[in-house]
Amino acid sequence: MADPEVHELYSLYIINVVLNTFLSYTTIMLNIITIHAVRKSSSLPHPLKMLLLSLAVSDLGVGLLVQPMYIALMVGRIQEYQSNVNLYYAFTTSVTFFSFASLFGVMALSIDRFLAIHLHLRYQELVTHKRVVAVVVSIWVLSAFFSLIALSIPTIISYVIFSFIDFVCLLTITLLNVKIFMAVRRLTNQVQQLQDLHHTGINGHGDMANAANLRKTAAGTFYVYFVFLVCYLPQICSYGVLVFSASRTVRQVLLLCTLTMVFFNSSLNPVIYCLKMRQFRRAVMALLRNIFTNIVGDK
Repeated sequence: MADPEVHELYSLYIINVVLNTFLSYTTIMLNIITIHAVRKSSSLPHPLKMLLLSLAVSDLGVGLLVQPMYIALMVGRIQEYQSNVNLYYAFTTSVTFFSFASLFGVMALSIDRFLAIHLHLRYQELVTHKRVVAVVVSIWVLSAFFSLIALSIPTIISYVIFSFIDFVCLLTITLLNVKIFMAVRRLTNQVQQLQDLHHTGINGHGDMANAANLRKTAAGTFYVYFVFLVCYLPQICSYGVLVFSASRTVRQVLLLCTLTMVFFNSSLNPVIYCLKMRQFRRAVMALLRNIFTNIVGDK
């Protein structure tokens, strides 16, 4: 291999190709199941369903488009093919597009659960279907706008701009989830009190069920945020090194490692939904039972 950088990072390229090939498949399959399960779930609130669908579509886009192009670029580097400029531009556009769609999606999800906890009865009045649709459309339009910016400005400037946007959004999401976490603890105490009242003969079953469901969906949102933070924070922190580091090798190592972490997040979200949201888990189990029954019936 003539390129010394490729020779030095050969093992890292191979590991990333293998990891992303596997993750691309799992991301596609898990998010297709997620989209179907969310659509079929009748117990999830409509605003929450819309936001989960938007986030699942952005995760699906990562597996269908972003990771295959990423793998193709790395294989090209390993084999020392001539750089495909069009493929690189397509990858840059798509990774920016879906990354921002995920970032804004997690932020919208956190805002929705924050409002659901703090507005109580006014939540359904203020968070209407039309408003949530408008938010989801805005997320995708804004993500497309930023992906076009990524192509029209120098790379270093895009790192500075996007790191600032990421930091502001991440700070906002963190503050919201701190408040959600505190509210979940308060809801846990309320559920316990309602259970005690129920055992003493006072009818609080409806309030107890509502509080328990709200607590569980809020807790699920908190776990989505936590995993998102673990996967995206390394990339956000690496922007400073990418701007100021003169070493191409250091920059390449950071890009390879942090991008794979970001892509890994798209496979983890469906797992969190299944583990932490009972309504979603029931829909997934019903879907899998139907698939198994159809397979057995065909045999």
